[in-house]
Amino acid sequence: MATWFDESRLDDETALGAADLRLRTLAESGARVRREVGAAAEAIEEAVSRSLSEARPRAVIAAGPDSRLLRAVLEPWCPVPFVAWPGPALPGWAGSLDLVVVLAPEGSDSGTASAVAEAVRRGCQVVVACPPTSLVGEHAAGRWSTILPTATADQLATAVAMLTFLDRVSLGPAADPEQVATALDEVATSCSPHRDIAVNPAKVLAIALADANPLVWGGSVLAARAARRVAESIRRVSGRTALAGDAEHLLPVLEAARPRDVFDDPFAGEGGELRPTLLVLDDGAEDPVVREQRGRLQATATSRGVRVETVTTEAPSEVARYASLLLTGTYASEYLRLGLVED
Repeated sequence: MATWFDESRLDDETALGAADLRLRTLAESGARVRREVGAAAEAIEEAVSRSLSEARPRAVIAAGPDSRLLRAVLEPWCPVPFVAWPGPALPGWAGSLDLVVVLAPEGSDSGTASAVAEAVRRGCQVVVACPPTSLVGEHAAGRWSTILPTATADQLATAVAMLTFLDRVSLGPAADPEQVATALDEVATSCSPHRDIAVNPAKVLAIALADANPLVWGGSVLAARAARRVAESIRRVSGRTALAGDAEHLLPVLEAARPRDVFDDPFAGEGGELRPTLLVLDDGAEDPVVREQRGRLQATATSRGVRVETVTTEAPSEVARYASLLLTGTYASEYLRLGLVED
């Protein structure tokens, strides 16, 4: 069954009403950050007091499958050895000198519960962001444990609560939760379903991706993670082979694209084959390597007639910029879902 994109649906009240729940969930992202950090404020103070009363930990271990976001934030910054350990256990050397931090937004993963129980048994200092009455919360009970209570099951909001603690004890970068929430609110305003296509960046991006196989790239560690999450969203809503990767992974795909012929019929397609579109998530990183890779990708795309779309952000902190890029891309994927219809 053929699928085509009807951009008129992006401003159609009936179509938007059918997608209201998903779009409303995105719009409430900033509110969830404020809610989680506010609810965990007392527990964060307790964890900070405990950490400051002890010597700086020998190492920080982020345990559980949601540890990858903490790794993206902390690896370039943490002043002590840091390791992300997504499996259901801990490194063999982990002990009472180490800090174990765990994100468990839903708190139901048995592997994460096992890792938390092992950390408690070994006498590690443990800080877990999870629902207090969840499986993970029950395994976190211990003398050196602190639970940061969560309720929204939002991974980003849960991570911001944990990063607020790590910032306070000088083990992570600045992670002002209000800056993150404000950045999310600004995206929700600019990408609102009530804003016309002409002034809505997410709707414009959805139209650009409507007849393409996206190649999503972010230069910094956090922008690259946002790129992977956005590509996942696009694959989920469209069933297309949206790819996210480093420059060396995406360049061969761009180089293999057939050069666009100015005499091609734009409505004829290429035998049903979708052309790639390069989507750059730019968080303002000015590292020379990032600039060089971005330049190579854009130059190659231009030489092959591949469209380039760029999402930018002016949020004031690394975590806020990550949140802004991720939410903009997620809005675009939802508008892509809305516009795709089957004959």
